[in-house]
Amino acid sequence: MNVLVLGGSGFLGSFVADELTKRGYGVTIFDRRPSPYRQPSQRMIVGDLLDRQAVHEAVAGHDIVYNFAGFADLNASINNPLPVLEVNILGNAHVLDACVTHGVTRFVYASTAYVFSSKGSFYGVSKRCSEKIIEEFSRQYGLAYTIIRYGSVYGPRSDEQNRIYKLLKQALVERKITFQGDGEEEREYIHVQDAAVLSIEILADQYRNQHVILTGVERFKYSQLLNMIKEIFNNEIEIEYLKKDYQGHYVYTPYSFSPEPGKKMICNPFIDFGQGLLQTIAHIHERMHVQSSSP
Repeated sequence: MNVLVLGGSGFLGSFVADELTKRGYGVTIFDRRPSPYRQPSQRMIVGDLLDRQAVHEAVAGHDIVYNFAGFADLNASINNPLPVLEVNILGNAHVLDACVTHGVTRFVYASTAYVFSSKGSFYGVSKRCSEKIIEEFSRQYGLAYTIIRYGSVYGPRSDEQNRIYKLLKQALVERKITFQGDGEEEREYIHVQDAAVLSIEILADQYRNQHVILTGVERFKYSQLLNMIKEIFNNEIEIEYLKKDYQGHYVYTPYSFSPEPGKKMICNPFIDFGQGLLQTIAHIHERMHVQSSSP
């Protein structure tokens, strides 16, 4: 089967594209920039979700469509909401229209655990709105879908939009970590490779027209995470807690809003959090070395 991965040049999308290729699917990546991770067998289309014609041309001939594209920076969405709403809502509507037109058999949407919350600012609102639009497309046109609500994903290929990436990079560069909160905030982290595996498993018939939650198995307070990072760096970094509110972010749980309930999936076996952190640090270090060596 042929699969289109919108946003396949990015962090999670690129891992899903690789996992699809590994399992024998024909993979096309659609993104605003060429993928630095594209495999020889993967086709690349450079385009924008807001270009309706380009989206239709990309979707044509594909059986399954994943949408990882869109605006994912929660903090930036607070001060600049319009691009978030345009890309995440209108852009996704372009994809849905193309899926119906071209007879796609399954549409997979990358949503967020923030749909459960009154937090998340315009980013969370855009995801909740898109989920409702997807459900209505299914009711009106019979489009089969799976909505995946991702929790805190971390690992190689992440960037400055990823909180763990930012913490690890600061530790590497400055030998200190400045944390906005007080360390009591809690998250369930899932390694990007585990998230990618589960993102393919949901193509099974049992997840047709379902909402699936993908978060980690292990739950950590940020104080535990920061102390773990400190030990990884041989206790040679300083940790500073600013004890300020993380605007738009939840502290302990995203559960305050009540959308369509989702089924939680876990990866078994899964990548140990400590090993995942080491892998991410190595990736950041390698990237920094390459950048410093470039003319």
